[in-house]
Amino acid sequence: MARVAGIKDVARQAGVSVGTVSNVINRPEAVLPETRARVLAAIEDLGYVRSESARQLRAGRSRIMALLVLDMGNPFFVDVARGAERAARQAGLGVMVCNSGQSPAEEAEYLGLFAEQRVCGVLVTPADATGRNLEAFRRHRIPFVLVDRVASSTGTCAVSVDDVRGGALAVGHLVSAGHRSVAYVSGPGDLHQIRDRGEGALSALAEAELGPEALVEIPSERLDVTAGRDAGARLLGLVPRPTAVFCANDLLALGVLQSLYAAGVRVPQDIAIVGYDDIEFAAAAAVPLTSVRQPAVMMGRLAAELLLEEADEEGGTHEHRSVVLQPELVVRASSTAAH
Repeated sequence: MARVAGIKDVARQAGVSVGTVSNVINRPEAVLPETRARVLAAIEDLGYVRSESARQLRAGRSRIMALLVLDMGNPFFVDVARGAERAARQAGLGVMVCNSGQSPAEEAEYLGLFAEQRVCGVLVTPADATGRNLEAFRRHRIPFVLVDRVASSTGTCAVSVDDVRGGALAVGHLVSAGHRSVAYVSGPGDLHQIRDRGEGALSALAEAELGPEALVEIPSERLDVTAGRDAGARLLGLVPRPTAVFCANDLLALGVLQSLYAAGVRVPQDIAIVGYDDIEFAAAAAVPLTSVRQPAVMMGRLAAELLLEEADEEGGTHEHRSVVLQPELVVRASSTAAH
């Protein structure tokens, strides 16, 4: 296998210093035309391609933006990645997308990898609720932006959605349709989104003069379709059984829908369902799913733009911002029948 030509080979063939070759590549106006032509001829003859990774490491950072999410199997995070990738490409950057699997240990490993690779910054949906994994980034002065999270301090940029409002929209819709007992299929209790959506659900019940006992929580350790099917089985075993269910995300809702369908329970005639995120599959379900839409693509784009601002500003002059987007209720057939 032939050896790849390096900058020293170009300098040797052109009869110039390595510094002159570097100037021809980076500052051609600083080199005499005759010398520049000789160096360019050597580059062409040898097929030299400069090592972009080596150049970036010498500069102290790469042209890669990292994105670490909880679950790339969830289409919501795919949409976040799409938004981030668009903003990164416009800035001439690439995006490295990684999946923590909701594991703080895997998150720590990835964050260590990002530091080693000297990424220009990180977009992260933290799996570790304590925030300890992010402290290393603060020490190494690697900029990061929280995605789908509310910043706990003014020293961090964040882009999130008003999940309290989202939960209120979902359950308020069910109450207005006549439901007086609602199941809440939640998720990991350490995720603030789960708590906020539950808080919004309770506020909607309170506004309708219904007590907290009108909301029956069915907890789930995961936020996927399998967990939704398990939650659906538990929902069917409740006595008395709620007439409606609000799920913390659409994957859970699709799993619940599958479980109810297998048991011969009609949706929405027997049980109404509302999900959260409004992923593409929500509208394509056997019974099109009512869902609280999150502007996921916009979330990714705004987070990437905030990160680029911080990465470009020197001397700690960046002003951190926390952007909170508003959700929207999209009503479909899974919740339209009143009782």
